[in-house]
Amino acid sequence: MQSLRRLGTSSLLRTIIRIQDILPSCQAVHILDPSIAYEITNRSFHNASCLYNGQAAVALRHRKPKAQGATNQYFIDMKQVSVIAGNGGDGAISFLHLWANEFAGPDGGDGGSGGHVIFQASTDVNNLSHVKTILSAPHGEKGQNKDCFGKNADNFVVNVPVGTIVRSLEGKIVADLGNVGMMFIAARGGAGGHGNAFFKSDIEQSPKISEYGAKGESFQYLLELRSMANIGLIGLPNAGKSTLLRAISRARPKVAPYPFTTLKPHVGMVQYNDYEQVAVADLPGLIADSHKNRGLGITFLKHAERCAALLIVLDMSMDEPWEDLELLQYELQQFSKQLADRPVVVIANKMDLPESQENLNVLKEKTQLQIVPISAKMGQNLSTLVAEIRMLYNNETGKDFYGQDRNKRDEHEIV
Repeated sequence: MQSLRRLGTSSLLRTIIRIQDILPSCQAVHILDPSIAYEITNRSFHNASCLYNGQAAVALRHRKPKAQGATNQYFIDMKQVSVIAGNGGDGAISFLHLWANEFAGPDGGDGGSGGHVIFQASTDVNNLSHVKTILSAPHGEKGQNKDCFGKNADNFVVNVPVGTIVRSLEGKIVADLGNVGMMFIAARGGAGGHGNAFFKSDIEQSPKISEYGAKGESFQYLLELRSMANIGLIGLPNAGKSTLLRAISRARPKVAPYPFTTLKPHVGMVQYNDYEQVAVADLPGLIADSHKNRGLGITFLKHAERCAALLIVLDMSMDEPWEDLELLQYELQQFSKQLADRPVVVIANKMDLPESQENLNVLKEKTQLQIVPISAKMGQNLSTLVAEIRMLYNNETGKDFYGQDRNKRDEHEIV
């Protein structure tokens, strides 16, 4: 094996062995259902082995240890920015003097144009935390003598996530960056001023005038993300949302025994063995009359509006947790009917406490929603929860049991 490794053929042998192990399984599946076999064999050998046993994707276990402290990084899905474009360079006033021609004429060059401020949709970023509050583009250079024009300033391009909506302060949508590479010129740079050489004519041979560079545009915008995460965790304060996100992902939101420890959303990624990742957001806690902007209620509900599905986390150790469920549903419906119609799964948290089981039995009688009992602190029944998260994600993206598009129809049939 050492000699094969020196020749660089060990990876080839491993690939051949892997193919020989997989092909008998493909033949067996083909006998049972040819359509399933075709779907499986179309996938690469790297991620297809988990599908031959007919089971759904399983969440991966994080083997690398996490840091113990809380992280200061949080997800920003809305930001107000001021954009200032660059000013144009001033034109120059100059007259050329040569050794043989003392009055060679005007030679003042034009100024360069200022830079634009441009928002560009990119997949390299996923939130607005890197976007500064004030975005300024460089100015154009001034014109010089000997007909030297000033250099045009470079445009200031700001990468924003795909799906960013640009609004004016009045709430009007001015740009919707829904595709990769789309650009929006938020502020145009000023044009450079003309030098005195520009104004030379048959009538005026030696003009002594020039132009100032134009001022760049200045605006204020409100940047919003259309989609923040696939799944959003909502609930009352101290329901255990941050602890749950720590348990199922590598995110490290702050956890403390007092309410409103989460003031800004945190996003964690739940990874599965078919290389799919589902974004789960820990949203700040809601209280009564949040739809009336009590506290920061409107801001909190807007975070939930950017999630495709919702997980309502309930503290089962509290007295009558079903009333908390009714309160949360009422706040969602009062804020937006579309938000209340999102897919919802109830998470009965803190089932390790003795009084939680009795409250769970009563909760099942009072609601028709799907309930998943867990204990985020002790890690109970988390495998069932991540499986439900994957089912919500598949329903959102229109995928089937194997992660393939349900609307996709094969052009070729297996004979």
